[in-house]
Amino acid sequence: MNPLVANARMYALGPAVRDLWAALFARVSQVSGVRLDHLEHAAPAPLDELWHRPDLGLAFACGYPFATDRFPLRPVAAPVPAGRRYGGRPVYATDLVARADGPLHGLEDSFGGRIGWTVEHSQSGFNAVRAHLAAIGAPRYREAVGPLVTPRRVIEAVLDGRIDVGPLDSYVHDLLTRHEPDVAARLRTLATTPLTPMPLLVASAGVADGIVDRLREALVGIAEDGPARTLLEPLGLSGFAPVSAGDYATLLDAARGADAAGWATLA
Repeated sequence: MNPLVANARMYALGPAVRDLWAALFARVSQVSGVRLDHLEHAAPAPLDELWHRPDLGLAFACGYPFATDRFPLRPVAAPVPAGRRYGGRPVYATDLVARADGPLHGLEDSFGGRIGWTVEHSQSGFNAVRAHLAAIGAPRYREAVGPLVTPRRVIEAVLDGRIDVGPLDSYVHDLLTRHEPDVAARLRTLATTPLTPMPLLVASAGVADGIVDRLREALVGIAEDGPARTLLEPLGLSGFAPVSAGDYATLLDAARGADAAGWATLA
């Protein structure tokens, strides 16, 4: 078959992190025997276009759009972040962040102000936020600024004062703290949403079962693989876990609950 492609756009925070993912995917390719060619698909290219490709071997997909079944994708495995708050599970959250040198110290301080969002199909950048605001009975924001598209643009909008608070994928926040500590130090976390299933690595629907199985086995075994294990620490991971489509159905339930509570939008 023609070579498959690999892409870590969602978690390629910068060139150094992108190169770490490329090295990890190269090792997965070697161990699994499945050829994976690195694919560039940088912002502002839409992630929707990536998820519709027929030749994906490993690419990150956000859990909410994956759960909607709008994209022809198969689950392979999900990362397990190494931080204590994740409990050794493939889960993450949204950190609602503001400027560290600003006047906001708790989420309630931001109510009635300006909140940012990434895209409407994002779990961490939109759906987790509105579900959390609905759950705590928050008042409306004066303005919702978006689509900001990427976590990087959320960070920039917070730091340059275009928004008062913005959503930051907690694993992106971990990577920022590890690889760009000076930038991370300029942010203050006002609140964190409940944990939900981690974005997952997917393959295109037409990829054969045997190929998906080999890729999954290589990822799940990576913590025991010497050459690959050295890449996990700088990526802030303890390993990978198998996941299924059913693991992400709760994200649709939460989004429907936010709609019913009047939080179809943030302002």
